[in-house]
Amino acid sequence: MTITDGTAASPASAAPTAPATPTEVLRYTAFSTDPAGGNPAGVVLDAAGLDDAELLRIAAEVGYSETAFVTAPPEGAAEPDRSFTLRFFSPLAEVSFCGHATVATAVALAERRGPGEFVFATRAGTVPVSVAEHDGVLRATLTSVEPHTEETAAEDVAEALAALDWPAADLDPAFPPRIAYAGARHLVLGAATRERLAALDYDFERLAALMRKLDLTTVQLVWRESESVFHVRDPFPVGGVVEDPATGAAAAALGAYLRERGLVGDDATLTLHQGDDLGRPGVLEVVLRPGDPRVRVSGTATRMG
Repeated sequence: MTITDGTAASPASAAPTAPATPTEVLRYTAFSTDPAGGNPAGVVLDAAGLDDAELLRIAAEVGYSETAFVTAPPEGAAEPDRSFTLRFFSPLAEVSFCGHATVATAVALAERRGPGEFVFATRAGTVPVSVAEHDGVLRATLTSVEPHTEETAAEDVAEALAALDWPAADLDPAFPPRIAYAGARHLVLGAATRERLAALDYDFERLAALMRKLDLTTVQLVWRESESVFHVRDPFPVGGVVEDPATGAAAAALGAYLRERGLVGDDATLTLHQGDDLGRPGVLEVVLRPGDPRVRVSGTATRMG
């Protein structure tokens, strides 16, 4: 897809001007090998010369939860041809970090430059990504910035539940509400049943207002199927999107939350299923390593059209 500048044509009497160069927007879906699954992301591999207003306009026209914009790396990058600056915009605002668009961008670059190591400078910090090919499929693994969690005020949890229309009894007591961060802030709420997770019909404006107050990117709703398998959903009204179909940043934050709460071990590989209730199934792998506070999130990305 290409999106042109959209500037009005000059009057016939005016001197002709050179046409605006179209900005190429690639479309990928992350965390699925099926273009109909996973989470779509726009990817602009050359965003040099675009100002913030143009970045936001393009993201709004693309209409996905996020579009990633690639520019030159910061000065002094160790490997300039494998290092980049990466920014993310939802249809409404810039986002500090987006996992699925990072995976999509890394795969798009690997298709052009070959698999291997990439380094992205983001607003949240430096995010290394490794891309490897398995049976003809490229798979990216991002390593988050150092994560943390924080307590959530009881009144904010109550407001979130009211916006979601979830009775407090529908929460899983093993998952105390917390804000978790691994590049972006997410409120983690545990659903007591799969049916509770599936029945998502919330007050868009009310939840968005709370999320702006708490500086949240999404609300991470989670149900535990087994020791290492989870189902998750992510309302994203602050981005102008009802729900994010597969959320790498929230997956990294959840990994940190689970480890800090002792719900999983320091050496764990977790499988997250997301998007099933939207008809866009995706699979995210979360890896925790002993002695390393960071969280790794892996998945595929597939070109759409």
